[in-house]
Amino acid sequence: MSALTDDRWPLERILFALAGTMTLLGTALAAFASPWFLLLPAFVGVNQWLYVLAGACPASLILERRFGVRRREAGAR
Repeated sequence: MSALTDDRWPLERILFALAGTMTLLGTALAAFASPWFLLLPAFVGVNQWLYVLAGACPASLILERRFGVRRREAGAR
């Protein structure tokens, strides 16, 4: 099935969107509320490296196991 005809996003795309959203949210909260919110983007970065190095991070495990999100098929764009 082509990525253009499938309505569901693959795991990698959802993780990318989630990481970007959490990074922007943490940065905005740090600017307007408390610098402690910079821990949120730092946590996101650590989890992204976990995904790169180990092939899984807490968010990917939850999305796969609880919500049935599938990884991108090999060779798909």
